[in-house]
Amino acid sequence: MSVSPSRKITQILGAELDKLVTLPWIWLTLMGTFILNLALTAAFTSVGLQGAAGTQSILNIGLASMGHIQAGFIILGIIATCSEYTGGQIRTTLTTIPWRGFQLSMKHLALAIISIPAAFIIAASGVLYTFIMMRDTAVMIEIDTMIITLIGAAGYLTLTTLLSAAIGALLRRTTPALVVLLGYYFIVSPLSRDFQPSIRNYFPDTAGYYMYMPPPSSDVINVLTPMQGTGISMVWTLIFFTAAIVFYRKRDA
Repeated sequence: MSVSPSRKITQILGAELDKLVTLPWIWLTLMGTFILNLALTAAFTSVGLQGAAGTQSILNIGLASMGHIQAGFIILGIIATCSEYTGGQIRTTLTTIPWRGFQLSMKHLALAIISIPAAFIIAASGVLYTFIMMRDTAVMIEIDTMIITLIGAAGYLTLTTLLSAAIGALLRRTTPALVVLLGYYFIVSPLSRDFQPSIRNYFPDTAGYYMYMPPPSSDVINVLTPMQGTGISMVWTLIFFTAAIVFYRKRDA
């Protein structure tokens, strides 16, 4: 009996989602990222309380850890695509699901389904902690602005996860993928901040920053709008995702 394309896609998505939710390292990575975020937020909040807290906003302090916790989502994306190569499970996957393009696409969709709520909860937890600790001293932000900023932060972390998953699919090995991505985000990118700033604004991490950057003061203009930052980040993700599918379909398991 033939299976309709929509049902086939649903079954593949269900299989990929089931593999991810039963992978212990996925949840260990998310829990570790959550704990790290709270620890860093507590440190930044403590510094804010001791300094000129009245000139700082809840969002500025609550999201100050974003540059650090993105490492957790980079690891999450790499684990999602590289874990099957470690023990050779990828052969079983491709035997069961021979449609490689659909299979990798559904893996990324399943990863997004997990990443979006996790990213929002982790980002919101930092802002909530800062609000509780500094509600009497820090500059308050309108609830609409706070929600939009948190959505941007969750979007950035999700796109970072998907981009990392695509690069993991290209390299197929956990360690090289970690070296490349963590090396770029935490070594190459910070060291190149003074090199051609106008060009760096179009790099995935810099453009992604504008997705959740709190609104500037009236005398400051952001280089990119949140929508522009989102668009550039999505383009980078799509480029690597497309490359991953092309190589995935041509290479042996």
